[in-house]
Amino acid sequence: MIYLFVFLVVIFVVITLFLYLHPVFGGNTSKEQIETFKKLKNYVNGKFVNEVPTNLQMSLSDNFSMMKEFISGGVDRTPIGQIPVSEINWNKINSEEDSLTWFGHSSFLLSIDNKKILVDPMLGPIASPVSFAGSKRYTGDLVPIIDKMPHIDAVFITHDHYDHLDFPSIRKLKDKVGHFFVPLGVSNHLIRWGVPKEKITELNWWDETEFQGLTAVLTPSKHFSGRGLFNRNSTLWGGWVILGKNTRFYTSGDGGYDEHFKEIGKKYGPFDITLIEGGQYDRRWSWVHMTPEEAVQAHLDVNGKNMMLIHWGAFTLAYHGWTEPIERSIIAAKEKEVNLIAPDIGETVQLNSDLHIPISSWWDF
Repeated sequence: MIYLFVFLVVIFVVITLFLYLHPVFGGNTSKEQIETFKKLKNYVNGKFVNEVPTNLQMSLSDNFSMMKEFISGGVDRTPIGQIPVSEINWNKINSEEDSLTWFGHSSFLLSIDNKKILVDPMLGPIASPVSFAGSKRYTGDLVPIIDKMPHIDAVFITHDHYDHLDFPSIRKLKDKVGHFFVPLGVSNHLIRWGVPKEKITELNWWDETEFQGLTAVLTPSKHFSGRGLFNRNSTLWGGWVILGKNTRFYTSGDGGYDEHFKEIGKKYGPFDITLIEGGQYDRRWSWVHMTPEEAVQAHLDVNGKNMMLIHWGAFTLAYHGWTEPIERSIIAAKEKEVNLIAPDIGETVQLNSDLHIPISSWWDF
C-alpha cells in the first residue's frame, strides 16, 4: 500500500510540475493586472464573465451521455484520409487587393488595405497541449506554411483555447509579426513565448484601436477561456471588427448565440464579409457554440452582406459528422437568402470582387 501511495504522490508532483513549468500552458495573470481587472463590469470574483449570465456546467446525465458517445465513436466524425490543401496563390496574397485565405477551422490570413493580418493562427498538427492526446488536424501540420508567408503586419487572437492560440505557431511567427492584438490577459501567454510586451495591445469588449489606417474593435462573445486546470476565465474572449477603406470585416470568435450580435450590427455594420463560427456544436454546450442555423442568424443580426462559416474543416471537437456544419449552413443560408461562400482550405478569395462564388463541395473528396 505504501508503494502505491508513493507512486500516486510522484505522479501528482510530475503532473503539477508539467502544468506549471511547460510553456505550452502560457503565462499567469499578475497581481497588478487582477487589480486593474477588478474595476471592469465583465470581471467578477476573480473571473471574466459573459454579458448574459452563463452556466458552463453540464448535468450528470449530459456528462455521462457525452462520455458514452466519446467511447462509442460516431458516424463520419472525421474524414477518411487526409484533406488536401489547395496550392496557395502567394501572388494573390501579396497583391494590394483585399483578400481572405482560409487555413481551416478559425485560422485565416486577411489582406485589407495591403495590411497582412492573421487571425487565430492555429496551424499546428493537434489541438492539445500534448502530442499524444487531442484532435489531430485533418490536413496535417501547416506550421511550415509560415516560412512562405509575407511579413505579417498584425495578428489578432480571439481567445486562448488550444484550437485558436497555438504555441508552436506563435513561436514560429513571432519574429515576422509587427504587432499582436489580444483580449485582456492573453498577453501573458505571448510574453512567455517570447513576444516582446511592446508588440502587444490588449483590449476589453468595445475597445477601439487604430492600426496603420485600420480600425479594430474587440467585440463581445458568449464563451469562456483557459489553458490549464486552474485558470478558467482568467483571460477574456471575443470577436473582431476590422474596418478598412473598402472592406468592413467581422469575425465572431467562438461563442453561443445571443443579443450581442444585434448590438455589434448597430454599432459597426454593415459588414462586407462575416466569418461566423458554427462548426462544433452540441445541445449539451449550446451556450458556448452556435449551430449552423444560429450562425446564419448571427450573420443577419450583425448586418452582413457575405458570410463564411468557420470553426470546422480542421479538427473534430464535437460529436456530429465533420461535414454536417457546412451542409446545414448551406441549407439555412438558402432559406434566409444569405450569400454563403465556402472556399477550399488554402484558397484565396478576393474581397473586392463579386463574392457570389459557386460552392464546389470540396469536402466530398
